[in-house]
Amino acid sequence: MELTISTPALLFPTVSLLMLAYTNRFLGLAAIIRKLHADWKASPDPIFLDQIQNLRRRLRLIRDMQTMGILALLLCVVCMILLLMGLVVAAKWVFGASLALMTASLGLSLVEIQLSGGALSLHLRDIESNDKK
Repeated sequence: MELTISTPALLFPTVSLLMLAYTNRFLGLAAIIRKLHADWKASPDPIFLDQIQNLRRRLRLIRDMQTMGILALLLCVVCMILLLMGLVVAAKWVFGASLALMTASLGLSLVEIQLSGGALSLHLRDIESNDKK
């Protein structure tokens, strides 16, 4: 496989779009947490505790997704520098590590999306339990 300087550069737009999506998820989660905090102050409810655990885990996942995405982008830059220096074998290893980090970031994103669905299930369960009363 031939690795040229344009190969790692192809990941730049992909990583940029992913980081934008991750940031939007983080901002949405921050808004939910702020609203939950205000609701908790107004009237503490035990169901909030389940939501807090879910939100805390999702927050960690988003942080890890962002970290891995940034590291993937950083390794792409390092790969390009290595290619410019003529260190093709090292560049291939660094590029492979970058792809592995991007894959891990996407995997964590999938887990976070599943947890997001779980959070909505908590709301639906609460509605259903109140409907049966």
